[in-house]
Amino acid sequence: MIEMRNFPRSAPLLATMALALAACDKPLDLDLRGAFGNAPSTAEAARNATTSRPQPDARGIISYPGYQVAVAERGDTLASLARRIGADPGEVARFNGMQTGDPLRKGEIIALPSRVAEPLGGPIQTPSGVDIDSLAGDAIRRADAQAVTTSDLPPATGAAPTQVGAEPVRHKVERGETAFSIARLYNVSIRSLADWNGLGSDFSVREGQFLLIPVALPGEQTDPFNEADIATVTPPGAVSPTPTPPSASKPLPIEETKPVAAPVEKVAAPDLGKTETKSSTARMSFPVKGDIIREYAKGRNEGIDISATPGAPVVAADAGTVAAITEDTNGVPIIVVRHAGSLLTVYSNVDALTIKKGDSVSRGQKLAEIRRTGTPALHFEVRDGFESVDPMSFLGTSS
Repeated sequence: MIEMRNFPRSAPLLATMALALAACDKPLDLDLRGAFGNAPSTAEAARNATTSRPQPDARGIISYPGYQVAVAERGDTLASLARRIGADPGEVARFNGMQTGDPLRKGEIIALPSRVAEPLGGPIQTPSGVDIDSLAGDAIRRADAQAVTTSDLPPATGAAPTQVGAEPVRHKVERGETAFSIARLYNVSIRSLADWNGLGSDFSVREGQFLLIPVALPGEQTDPFNEADIATVTPPGAVSPTPTPPSASKPLPIEETKPVAAPVEKVAAPDLGKTETKSSTARMSFPVKGDIIREYAKGRNEGIDISATPGAPVVAADAGTVAAITEDTNGVPIIVVRHAGSLLTVYSNVDALTIKKGDSVSRGQKLAEIRRTGTPALHFEVRDGFESVDPMSFLGTSS
């Protein structure tokens, strides 16, 4: 969590900052690549090293020989974008790690799991003599190698003419990565990365999101450092002699101190464990031990996602009856338990089931284990009939 602090206002300080910004004739260095001390500045090189993103066709499709992406319009959801280009909303949502109802920003890039009808001018062609591997260096070898399939769909209408340009690297965001760390990885500016992918003003990215890495201008170097400049930087302390400590020639005299007061008599601490009351008034208990990595959001995430160790036991949140055992589109089991009243709990991304349909289970009884492949997390839902509710209103404190 980011802690927000309120600082006292200072009129002279604000006025000085305003004059400094007004006098600056260069854009704000969002990458923080400017010079510190005598270090070489790389901000200008990073700003000028990439081209503009190609224009999509009338449907919003940018088509390369290796893959296709769709560009969202204002007011789009993932489902409306998929319907406009003739793709299956569920497949597009799963491929991008999203829900079909998720709203999209204008200009946001959505990767397509399979090819739709090509623009009238065909995919963007790589210009002759351009070595894509040399443009991206080692970074391209870290990008995903997606195998794409084709599907028969109606031809595109109102498409743009044939375009020419290098096919950019497509990077899949991993857990813990940020837009800034990805921009650093490929030596491009954060502004170019945001413009190419329609990122928001906070430059936020999500796990599983596909990003297009801006393509370098012909003849430009994406590595802005110059070895000669770096060699001229003086290492810290290289020319500063270390002073001789005062005690090296004449040690300090031994100082004898006397206690001001007599030592305090030690008293044994009471055993609080004998009086501790271990009880919980929560309607349900946590089905697995771990941290919540994705909270409940009605219409976007119908439950909570709890991180866990692969193979960790998944237990029943409350006593009930196993109402159903089914599978998702990837063949991963989903368990549904019916509880008193009209409450249901749902457990997905599990394996090694220990129960079957119709079994009666008690609170805390093992149902399955966390999968040992894929993301090590449990997706847990609480439903009142067919309506999802926030599981945190039923759960106690995580242990």
